[in-house]
Amino acid sequence: MMHGDGGGWAWMMFLPLLWIGLAGLIGWAAVHLAHRPAERQGESAPPGPVPGHATPREVLDRRYASGEIDTTAYREAREHLAGGPPER
Repeated sequence: MMHGDGGGWAWMMFLPLLWIGLAGLIGWAAVHLAHRPAERQGESAPPGPVPGHATPREVLDRRYASGEIDTTAYREAREHLAGGPPER
């Protein structure tokens, strides 16, 4: 007479997949929530330069310091960035 455990092997194969999927979901959630905490809380990022990215003025200063542009081009670009008319 059978004892009714004809499907036990299916659970033995399914449960490890369930645990792997659950661990993956927890890992994904942890990375997703920790990656952008300001957006997660519904707040916007504070204004200002993005860390690791140079501002246009910093790029201009670096190009001038390296000799890539001359003094006239530097002054014109600096005035343009400031919003004023270029010096002549």
